[in-house]
Amino acid sequence: MTKSASLLAALLACAVSGAAIETASAQQSFPSRSITLVVPFPAGGGNDALARLIAERMSKTLGQQVVVENRGGAGGTVATRAIVKSPPDGHTILLSYTGTFAINPTLYPNAGYDPRKDFVAIGSIGTLTSVLVSHPSLPVKSTGELIAYAQANPGKINYGFVPGTVGHISTEMFARATKIKLTNIPYKGNGNAITDLMGGHVSMMFISILPVIGQIQAGTLNALAVTSPARSSLIPNVPTIAESGVPGFSAVITYGLAAPAGTPRAIIERLNKELQVALADETLRKRLDAEGGQVLPGTPEDYAATIDAEAKKWGALVKSLSLKMD
Repeated sequence: MTKSASLLAALLACAVSGAAIETASAQQSFPSRSITLVVPFPAGGGNDALARLIAERMSKTLGQQVVVENRGGAGGTVATRAIVKSPPDGHTILLSYTGTFAINPTLYPNAGYDPRKDFVAIGSIGTLTSVLVSHPSLPVKSTGELIAYAQANPGKINYGFVPGTVGHISTEMFARATKIKLTNIPYKGNGNAITDLMGGHVSMMFISILPVIGQIQAGTLNALAVTSPARSSLIPNVPTIAESGVPGFSAVITYGLAAPAGTPRAIIERLNKELQVALADETLRKRLDAEGGQVLPGTPEDYAATIDAEAKKWGALVKSLSLKMD
């Protein structure tokens, strides 16, 4: 071996050794303080409840408190954009989901972030089924009756939504598929929208089952259909929208955790490891199942692939509907 070759081999060995030491150091020192899990919506909705379930479990194994911080605004874009500027050290992470990562970059001309360039996937949490609910004052008891009423009364039915959410796009997709005209009423967070729905100020809404299951069971809201391909075990008597005269309709929400781009791989792996422990917790799994969710464990690469697939699917849908938000 020549001197130059020997020198190159030595340099490469040092680089590998240095990277290994850096990785080990990151693993040992992280986390050095509490971790902020940012939820890009106000408190009170399904996003918030899910984040708190995960934060509670991960706090136990990380050895540091995972603190949920709600930051609403512009359908989740405000908080998501801000996270991009956070130090990539794993101490500020994001509850990412279909709306913020797959819909908003197309829906908002200046979203201010690219989920596939500005973030690194930690791991998926699971999927949540949405439900089409209506206020009892709306004279319908099924999806078929809703469609017929809306066709006979164009624009009379109003719906609550948070711009950029799956509920928003699902409603527009539903309206297009059934050839009905609805009036939209925007909200900053699902919590306020649900309050107005219960008060009869809006007539209907697509929302995850979790925050409205109590009202459905009490009969203060009517569950007309679920958005998943199969019925939910939580409300098995409620048909799917596909069963209700809109064949092929499917809109489920995928949740996960993400960190700013540049976060060391060792930290991503540690966070993913503790997320998998949290998702394996039987109590958490049962609670998610009881609230309409389905756990979806996996590697950072698995979630990155999901982000990519959903961005293509929902981005194309937003474009086809010609939807844009300021």
